[in-house]
Order: sequence, then structure tokens, then C-alpha cells
Amino acid sequence: MLGKTRIAPTPSGYLHQGNLFSFTLTWLMARKAGLQILLRIDDMDRARYRSQYVEDIFRSLEALGIDYDEGPQSINDFEKNWSQEKRLPLYNSALKQLQEANQLFACTCSRKDILAHSPANIYPGTCLHKKLNLEGEQRAWRWKNHLETIHIRAWEQKDYQQKLPPEMHYPVLKSKAGYPAYQLSSVIDDLHFGISYIVRGEDLRNSSLLQLAIAENAFFSDFKSIRFHHHPLKMLAGEKLSKSQGAPAALLYRDQNAKQALIDDLSQYLHLPKGANNLRELLDLYRVA
Repeated sequence: MLGKTRIAPTPSGYLHQGNLFSFTLTWLMARKAGLQILLRIDDMDRARYRSQYVEDIFRSLEALGIDYDEGPQSINDFEKNWSQEKRLPLYNSALKQLQEANQLFACTCSRKDILAHSPANIYPGTCLHKKLNLEGEQRAWRWKNHLETIHIRAWEQKDYQQKLPPEMHYPVLKSKAGYPAYQLSSVIDDLHFGISYIVRGEDLRNSSLLQLAIAENAFFSDFKSIRFHHHPLKMLAGEKLSKSQGAPAALLYRDQNAKQALIDDLSQYLHLPKGANNLRELLDLYRVA
């Protein structure tokens, strides 16, 4: 095997066509390249977690024919052995490392406070120099980011360099509720599981930049070797598909037409001839392209 990639759904809603496009593209690229695949279900947002959303993940992958080499095989297996809650010590260790390196500051600002300064919801660094105690109540931990140019190593695309956009300045790495944020837990999980390739939608390109910047400044050197592939987003009425915006559930295990539409979309994106009826046939075409 040449490396490992991951499929990383969040059980905060039913999967939509955009999610499944990304997961299926990951599977195709991985199987063509001979990579291992990890199923990693990101459940740190426990307020939105529902068991039916986890079941939807398993049923959707099975309906598409997406197999994987590592990860949970059922809801019980996931909750017992694979939940992100099992890796809280890893996340807390990373936060301690960042704290000891003086890369964090406490922030008491609410979302309303931030919007009052910026209608675009861009945090201006209000608490950066207040020197608030990190251990105080209702305080988020934000990163004192360094705005150097970030280099992204690409997978089947061109490498490039880019600076962090303003909306990624001073990100929250630990919430006021005391939980590690996605940007940190994702980095630590990718390191923990030995991920070397990542497929993401274009909307997560800035997250890739931020996570690489965090890794650079926190001395997580292995993360910098990961190769990324960012694909265009699936749109609906001119808007990107999003669980938070109520994107319609795909439920491919109930809709053969939706499954075929996904295969046709992937054929077009990969510049393959139409005609594949399932992922195995599409993979055969992709391997000889």
C-alpha cells in the first residue's frame, strides 16, 4: 500500500449528494492508487449527534458499494471503539502542547459581540492582548496564528502557496463548553491514523490552509506531508449543499435514480465516458483512463 486516505462524515444530519460525491470520489481515487481507506466518523459535536444519522452513513456507503479497510462496522462498534470521545486525551494533549508554546489566548466574546464588529462574522482579535486566564469559565481558546504563506501539496492537482484568509485568523481550538474544535481534532485524527491523502470540497480549502498552519507552528511535521485534492461543490439553486442549510437528504438506499445521478456526475468530473451502472464499473473505467 502506498498510503492512506479517509472518509470522514459527521453525524449531524442525513448525508446529502455533496457529501456522497466527496466520499465516492475519495474511494475511486484511493482504489485506483492502491491506498488504504479509513472510515472516521467525526462526532465531536454531540449536541447534533443522532444515532439515525450514523445509521444513514453505514447504509449509504453500503448502497454505493464503498468499502473501507479500517474503521467501525456498526453503530455499536462505532460508539464503543471509534467515537472521537475515545480520543479526547490526544486532543487535550495537543492543546496542552499549544498552551505551553504560548500559542493560545482566552476569548470571552460571543457571536453577537463579533457580529457587532464585523457583519461578515470575522473575529478581529478583540481578546488577543487582554491576557485572560485560559482556565476561566466560559472562555474559548483561540490560536495566535502566524500569517506566513502556506504550502499545499496536491494530489492529482498542482501544488500551490496561499495565505490564510481573514476568516481563518484566530480560530477557536477549544470551545467555551470545553470541547476541542474541529480544526484541531481533525489534524490530530489525521496524524493518529497516519493519513497521507485527503479529498475535500472546495469549501474546505481554507480549513486545509489553517490546519497546515497549525501543524507548522505546533511542530506536527508529519501533517505537512499530506496531499490534498479539493473538488468543486455540488450546488442547488445556486447555493452549495449544506446540512446546516437544510440540504435534502440523499437516502440513496431508497432512490436508484439518485445513485445513478451521482455516478454520472463522477464520470463527468473525472472525464470518463458515461455508461457505468455502479461504482465498480466506474472504477474499471477510471483505472484505464
